[in-house]
Formats: sequence, structure tokens, C-alpha cells
Amino acid sequence: MIEAGSDIFLMPSRYEPCGLNQMYSLRYGTIPVVRKTGGLADSVQHFDPGTGMGTGCVFNDYDAPAVRWAIGTALDWYNVPKSWQQLMQNAMAQDFSWARQIAEYDSLYRELRGTIREP
Repeated sequence: MIEAGSDIFLMPSRYEPCGLNQMYSLRYGTIPVVRKTGGLADSVQHFDPGTGMGTGCVFNDYDAPAVRWAIGTALDWYNVPKSWQQLMQNAMAQDFSWARQIAEYDSLYRELRGTIREP
């Protein structure tokens, strides 16, 4: 309920092998602010207000200035309603469901199976 009712979710992890919270946040339109590591880097793309592409705010360094920059950047986007709405729509459009994942694995398996020659 906290994530669903929030505007921004801060996740400045030093290391994150997978992470589910950013996926929950994306689903609810709660914009994730994450450090570029592990599964966070795989599931959140930095938003570009110019192109309207991206799903959150991503920063690189594991230190206070980087977190301060990321929070400030997210708040700047928040202050431009058109950008914020686009960002929320992008976030909620993400699909990390098993149905999609299974289809991707199945497609890859079939592609690889077609390249293997039997003796």
C-alpha cells in the first residue's frame, strides 16, 4: 500500500541481484529512483523528458551526491506535469509477468534448437 500510494520510490542499493520493489513501483506508477546495479539496471531505464522515453531515474555512483542528484532530478520531472504523466505511463506499461517471460524463453529455445545439428 505504501508503494502504491507513493509518487517516488528510492532504492539506492549498493548491490541488487534482482529486486522486486522497483517492479511493484513501476506497476503502480510510483517512479523508481535506483542505482544502476544488477536487476535495477535491467528493469529501470533513465527517463529522458526530451524523447519521453524511460521509466525512472537511474544514477551510477554509490554516494550522497549521486543520491541527491537523482532525487533532485526526479523532483524536477515531478514539477512538469506533462513529463511526469508520460513517465508514469511508461512505468505502468512495463510487463515483467511470467506470461511474457515464458514466451521469450520459449522463442529463444526454439531459435537455439533450430541451430543445433543432430549427429
